[in-house]
Amino acid sequence: MYAFNYERPATLAAAQSLLAAGGNALAGGQTMIAAMKQRLQQPETVVDLGAISTLAGIRKEGNAIVIGAMTRHQDVADNAEVRQHIPALAALADGIGDKQIRTMGTLGGSVANNDPAACYPSAVLALGATVHTDQRTIAADDFFHGLYTTALKAGELITAISFPIPQKAAYAKFRQPASRFALVGVFVAQSAGGARVAVTGAGNGVFRHAGLEAALNTSFTPEAVAKVAIDASELNADLHASAVYRANLISVQTQRAVKQANG
Repeated sequence: MYAFNYERPATLAAAQSLLAAGGNALAGGQTMIAAMKQRLQQPETVVDLGAISTLAGIRKEGNAIVIGAMTRHQDVADNAEVRQHIPALAALADGIGDKQIRTMGTLGGSVANNDPAACYPSAVLALGATVHTDQRTIAADDFFHGLYTTALKAGELITAISFPIPQKAAYAKFRQPASRFALVGVFVAQSAGGARVAVTGAGNGVFRHAGLEAALNTSFTPEAVAKVAIDASELNADLHASAVYRANLISVQTQRAVKQANG
């Protein structure tokens, strides 16, 4: 590690001032600390958001579950409101990394980082969530821009994410055994507006699959999914899996998620 200034403001306003002066926001630190150790990030001032109580918490508002950006993964997994209304989201959170990561990692940090194999972005996109920042609201379809890239502007902070409660939903993940990130993860959701399918781990960022959504809007069944051809031409290929293998996993994991969602 190297020398840097560490700030831990108690209010959002204080954090905003520090960020405006050039500081870098720290949420759970599961990605940022590792990047700093490798000199991939070298901020002069680290602004720890962990003491800002208004950025954490879970509540039901109308037909949505609103989760503060600094809410830890394990708190999402254990929350009674989430488990009752969006059990797929609770299960997703409970399957992230290991106990240490779930205890420290945050919803906002994961979504802002937008790792191409992270789990939360698939839930945000499939559920048609709304990302609330200290400056505006951003629809899920407008938020994710590709590899580690989002609609967030410099210094803009996620404050909360509101997840509409679906009629049914599920998440199926094929884990990379060492990191426990998604080699391929698929989140499916059905609501009054139709089916949405979001895939993580297979491309340069989370994405929706129009063919799978069309099939599920006709018949929300694993059999309908099995008939959809998955194009491998733009999928990732690495030492863990070929693009063709990932294409097959998308189909298999979608079928599993739909079966789970149907109970």
